[in-house]
Amino acid sequence: MSTHFPFTAVVGQQDLQLALLLNSVAPNIGGVLVRGEKGTAKSTAVRALSALLPEVDVVSGCRFSCDPASPDPACPDGPHEAGTGVSRDARMVELPVGASEDRLVGALDIERALAEGVKAFEPGLLADAHRGILYVDEVNLLHDHLVDLLLDAAAMGASYVEREGVSVRHAARFLLVGTMNPEEGELRPQLLDRFGLTVEVAASRETDQRVEVVRRRLAYDDDPAAFAAKWAGEEDALRARIVAARALLPEVRLGDAALRQIAATCAAFEVDGMRADIVMARTATALAAWAGRTDVLAEDVRQAALLALPHRRRRNPFDAPGLDEDKLDDTLEQNGGEDDDPDPDGPGGGGRPPRGDGPDTPPAPGGEPGDTPAPSVPEQGREQGQGQSSGGGERQPVGATEPFRTKMLSVPGLGEGAAGRRSRARTEHGRTTGARRPQGALTKLHLAATVQAAAPHQRTRGRSGRGLVVRRDDLRQAVREGREGNLVLFVVDASGSMAARQRMAAVKGAVLSLLLDAYQRRDKVGLITFRGRDAEVALPPTSSVDAAAARLELLPTGGRTPLAAGLLKAHEVLRVERLRDPSRRPLLVVVTDGRATGGPDPVALASRAARLHEAEGVASVVVDCESGPVRLGLAGSLARDLGGSAVTLDELRAEAIAGLVKDVQETNRRAA
Repeated sequence: MSTHFPFTAVVGQQDLQLALLLNSVAPNIGGVLVRGEKGTAKSTAVRALSALLPEVDVVSGCRFSCDPASPDPACPDGPHEAGTGVSRDARMVELPVGASEDRLVGALDIERALAEGVKAFEPGLLADAHRGILYVDEVNLLHDHLVDLLLDAAAMGASYVEREGVSVRHAARFLLVGTMNPEEGELRPQLLDRFGLTVEVAASRETDQRVEVVRRRLAYDDDPAAFAAKWAGEEDALRARIVAARALLPEVRLGDAALRQIAATCAAFEVDGMRADIVMARTATALAAWAGRTDVLAEDVRQAALLALPHRRRRNPFDAPGLDEDKLDDTLEQNGGEDDDPDPDGPGGGGRPPRGDGPDTPPAPGGEPGDTPAPSVPEQGREQGQGQSSGGGERQPVGATEPFRTKMLSVPGLGEGAAGRRSRARTEHGRTTGARRPQGALTKLHLAATVQAAAPHQRTRGRSGRGLVVRRDDLRQAVREGREGNLVLFVVDASGSMAARQRMAAVKGAVLSLLLDAYQRRDKVGLITFRGRDAEVALPPTSSVDAAAARLELLPTGGRTPLAAGLLKAHEVLRVERLRDPSRRPLLVVVTDGRATGGPDPVALASRAARLHEAEGVASVVVDCESGPVRLGLAGSLARDLGGSAVTLDELRAEAIAGLVKDVQETNRRAA
């Protein structure tokens, strides 16, 4: 008996359970992305789902789980003859965040391919997950090239491995489930659309429900087998319902009225492309089958929209996913048709059932339905007026101006940090720039260098035929150059000299623009502010740029300008981060007018603090916020002390900043 926590024992996550079950009924929906805070049963529910899936028939001995009734003609272990196979449980395969490309798609034995001319292929996780579940915990932290491979396989239903002219293809159809905590960074917007459904999960605020969660978890931890046995009846019933819904699915009719509602809903919410329409149609059909019906009703379309559209409406990473349910109901009502149930109190009527609380929701004893919408970026301060003086009193936050596109700021030199899109680095992917002996397993063969290393030894190795005699010592690893993500640390002046309404709004707009750029380039970001007597870390280095945007929005201003304190705090943060992640190079962005006040000789103190960063070779850019007819040029002096460059707010825009990166690099080269 399985000792997984039972799926039916999960409390209060009806939307999550429903989305997973619908994909179990109709895997062509495209999988589920589960977003939510830590400790909300995301992983528990996904792992429990595997125990509910029906057994699969596979060809005996096939490493790629071919269906004996219709074996893959291109299977690397084939060809197989159609016939009877063996039954086994559906697999759930977990993809670790730190997995290599070879672990995901499989690996070719390059040495045997060159020396013996055989395709010796070791299957990867995609092959293991075929006809089962592929689960990616913290999918937002997965490297970009792995995400691309993963989603391409999910879209095509096959995995391709090509190395130096040797090619292997195998079927890879699976239920893709990804979970993520938005506080740790977002998934790229273009990849959100590749997940069929998305669900936002949050811990319940109801006391009784939280008590029930704890009670069940403690009972499971004390005796997993006994707890699973207690829920065996509910598990069997749900498993039978999945089988029945799968059998009924081909008979479900998607009428013209339902199709019109789907198209009208997607158009009303201005989603890009046609994938949303297709996913909604498949989801609505699966909902009808799950409810035991052969007709798609308006309630199915509504529930499908709530699951398939929220993540497709995001236009930038600072937009919280969500759907205006009043607008959705109005759209469905305006486009209702004769296919709908005429009874307003029936299952297809115009009522508004709570999300995830209806006949299509799996049982979750002890829990109450509910959904907590994702918080949006706070809006306070957008309409509040600010004084124009630079006095010392604290002022309420002001909103940022509209973000704009910035030109790329990069760290000079060649790094070896995490994959990203900002600075040059040695990476596993990119253009080939050289070759070296492999350190560990060979992953990227440099064919020309390998042949060159083996050629002088052919006579001594007794070569007699046309084939090249290759030994392991001859193999050469390709050295490639790509892009890395950096730690972009913002040090923002929030003192009284920056407090004028229009000025601070422009400053926040500039920082917001740089945050958006950091998001697109897969950077970590941190935020330090200084005002009054000291500096504080408003946001420790993180991959969540929307968290940084929220902190920036609430930033108050006023007081003196402890510039040195801000730079020293940045030095401390970078020192700690250097110990945590030594390969990730920092880029320091100081946003200030360059003034320093408070304490004895504040300007000299700030200069000494800046030289600490210069001595450690930290790449720096000063965004000069000074305005007015009389300018002191203090930001430029600060930039020279930092060993970096200064740029005004106007020059920060993409169309005016073309020479900035070159200036930063030249300045650092001169300093070196």
